[in-house]
Amino acid sequence: MSASPQAFGFSTTTDQVTEGLDLSQKTYLVTGANSGLGRETARALSAKGAYIIATGRTADKAAAALAELGIEGLGLACELSDLASVKACVAEVAKLDRRLDGIIANAGIMALPEAQLQQGVELQLFTNHIGHFALITGLLERLTDSARVVVVSSAAHMGAPEGGVDFDNLDGSAGYHPWKMYGQSKLANILFTKALARRFEGSQRVANTLHPGVIETNLLRHQMQAAEALLDRIGRDNIKSIPQGAATQVFLAVHPDGALHNGKYFDNCQVAKPLPAADDRQLADRLWAWSESVVAAS
Repeated sequence: MSASPQAFGFSTTTDQVTEGLDLSQKTYLVTGANSGLGRETARALSAKGAYIIATGRTADKAAAALAELGIEGLGLACELSDLASVKACVAEVAKLDRRLDGIIANAGIMALPEAQLQQGVELQLFTNHIGHFALITGLLERLTDSARVVVVSSAAHMGAPEGGVDFDNLDGSAGYHPWKMYGQSKLANILFTKALARRFEGSQRVANTLHPGVIETNLLRHQMQAAEALLDRIGRDNIKSIPQGAATQVFLAVHPDGALHNGKYFDNCQVAKPLPAADDRQLADRLWAWSESVVAAS
C-alpha cells in the first residue's frame, strides 16, 4: 500500500510516492521524457509496470531514453513549438490500441535570453502553454474515464506580468524580460489546468498542476550564469534531486490520493496557494479561447 500523502514533503522521492502501487495495466504519456524530470517520471512509472509513451523533440531521442532505461513503451516526436509535430503526435497516439490513464505535461523551456517567436507568439508561452494545450485537448478522447492530467508549472508563475497574462504583448514587442515571460507561460499552465478541471467536473477525470521545486536540470541551460546565482541565493540545501523534483508530478499521476483533487496547485506533494490571478476564471476563459484560435490557425 502506498504511503499516506501527509508523510510526503520536500525530500520525498518518486519511488516513495509509488511504493506498493501496481501500474501494470496503465498507460501514461510523458512529454520531455528524454531528460530531467520527464525521464525520471517515465522511469518511476515504468518501474511499477506502466507502459510509457515518451515524447521528445525527436522520436529518436525519446526512443533512446526508453532503451537506456530498459522501459517498455513507445517513443514519439512531439516538438511543442511546432503544432504540426504536436498534431502528428496526437494522430500517432490515436492509432494505438491503448487509452491513456494519464498525461504528464512535463517538457518546457525557460528564460530565453532574447525574444523568439512562433506564429507571432513569444516562444516560451507558445512552447510551454500552447504546445501542451494542443496536445492535451487533442488527446481528450483517448483518455480513460478516470484519467489524470498533470501539468508542470512553477513557482515562477508569481513573476508573471501584472494582470497575469499580457494579451497586449504576447509577442514581447512591447518589452521582453526572460523571467517575466517565463512566469507568464507558467501561469498559463495553471490557468489552463484549472479550466480543464472545470470541464472534467461530473466525471472521474482530474487535472492538477504543480511546482516541482528548484532542480538543476537542462531547463537552466539558457541562463547558466543567472541560474548559478539563483541556486547560490536559494542555498544548495534547498535544491532538490531529480527524483525529489519529479515526486509531486508522479504523486498526482498515480497515487490514490491524487485522484481526490481536481484543479489544484501542488508543491511538495501538498496543496499550495498560487498567485490570485491563477483563480481568475474570466482570465482562464480568455486564455482558452485565444489558445484555441492559435491552434486552429496552424
